[in-house]
Amino acid sequence: MEVSFLDPELPPRFPDPREACTEGLLGFGGRLEVDWLLTAYSSGIFPWFSENEPILWWSPDPRCVLDLEDLHVSRRLQRRARSQEFRLSWNHAFSRVMEGCNERRADGIWITPQMQRAYKNLFELGYAHSLEVWVGEDLVGGIYGVQIGGLFAGESMFHRCRDASKIALVALRRSLGNAGIQLFDVQFLTPHLAQFGAKEIPRDLYLERLEEVRDLKVDLCRLEPRFTFL
Repeated sequence: MEVSFLDPELPPRFPDPREACTEGLLGFGGRLEVDWLLTAYSSGIFPWFSENEPILWWSPDPRCVLDLEDLHVSRRLQRRARSQEFRLSWNHAFSRVMEGCNERRADGIWITPQMQRAYKNLFELGYAHSLEVWVGEDLVGGIYGVQIGGLFAGESMFHRCRDASKIALVALRRSLGNAGIQLFDVQFLTPHLAQFGAKEIPRDLYLERLEEVRDLKVDLCRLEPRFTFL
């Protein structure tokens, strides 16, 4: 499929992701604004691009998800969580979590100021959320993502001390499951995600699951993240 130019002067409209190549690049252009982002995530598409590049829109095949029944937590991480060293919060430091996710990245800086502004707008409207991990008053880890009905698309996570991002991921997945989130999208499989039970599924199956859950009514605004289940 030829990569499409998305006219930023027109209402958001994306090509059918089923017609994209395996790598998943669908189009370039458009806008990083709320209506574009919500349309994209609702269609199984997300933006991913580096500085000095146009906005690039993706829907890769396969897609990586972390299902609640597959969630695996090592005994060592269970003991660390029970130590009560860490404190969790929800939506208390969204911008700081995004900034943390941009620190010391091996794949370069992709959470540009433009991206930060766009996702902060989603956060202010209740479509984006963050889970923070603290030691005392220090922010030591966190994760953020976008919610569309029963979908939560995890975008990025970070840590400043050992296990902080792992605890963020596990606590977030279980807390979202308890709240009614049925599809937890982590985009690409990595060895780090695989150890928690993340798996690849065909893009067609991902899109089918997305269609089933995106209109569910799930309220995450008052979520209380916990890792007491470990």
